[in-house]
Amino acid sequence: MTESVVTDHTKQETISADQNRVELCEKNPAEDFLRMDRIPHIWCPGCGIGTSVNAFVRALIEAKVDRSKLCVVSGIGCSGRVSGYLNVDAFHTTHGRAIPFATGLKLANPELTVVVYSGDGDLSAIGGNHLVHAARRNIDIKVVCVNNFIYSMTGGQAAPTTPMGTIASTAPYGFCEYALNLPHFVEACGATYIARWTTFHVRQLQKSMQESFAKKGFTFIEVIAPCPTLYGRRNQYRQGVDEMKMFKEVSRREKDIETRDAEIKPGEKIVIGKFVDRERETWLESMQHHYKEVLGDAYYPYTGAMI
Repeated sequence: MTESVVTDHTKQETISADQNRVELCEKNPAEDFLRMDRIPHIWCPGCGIGTSVNAFVRALIEAKVDRSKLCVVSGIGCSGRVSGYLNVDAFHTTHGRAIPFATGLKLANPELTVVVYSGDGDLSAIGGNHLVHAARRNIDIKVVCVNNFIYSMTGGQAAPTTPMGTIASTAPYGFCEYALNLPHFVEACGATYIARWTTFHVRQLQKSMQESFAKKGFTFIEVIAPCPTLYGRRNQYRQGVDEMKMFKEVSRREKDIETRDAEIKPGEKIVIGKFVDRERETWLESMQHHYKEVLGDAYYPYTGAMI
């Protein structure tokens, strides 16, 4: 009986010491921006989405973004789950409709910082038409596109960004289509800021996100991320770390690179960096100037929806 009491007392001391150590640890600053009650997340081991979220949260902190005026919108897919883990005003919308939803938010309240955070399939396939016209109009929203080369959540089908020759559930003998070069695509549509980084380049990714917050107009950041479960294991990258090693080895940052030369092909270099940083009137600015010129003093500048 005595021996049992001593053992229990020892356990209590151990638990107390562990608790003290936990209390002494500094809280991770990212926790304030996350819904910790929803952790652990649903993403697979080795997935790069969480890495991108870490860079995003730290960019929010460094850029001192007003969280009370921040909205994050996502669509459907693995990356679409990001909005559910962020402790901000967030909206998980329907497939391919994140950009028009975000456009409505921004025009209803121009003071908001509106971010679209979704995947390559959601934004460039079913949502491709909205991507075209939001960039063309230069809607003042920030787009973060996590590109893992595949439709992950729905079973590993080939996507517009799947590199030619790689294996997918819908292309068991290799994909025979040309992949969409997203930086070149959105530059042609009119985006004001375009960058691409891999999840290996976390510091550079964070810096680009910070820059995008300070930039007016339609900004686009492509994040090349591993998907070991549905892309990697079919294409010689058995674990997430294998794809990360590949990012380290083949990524090249080149000066004055044209976006048309930034296409991704298996076995070839992945061009990374900031591609575009230019000035254009936003859609709202253009509208204000146009109607002021046409209507003169009869026009009252638009400041947001009348509620």
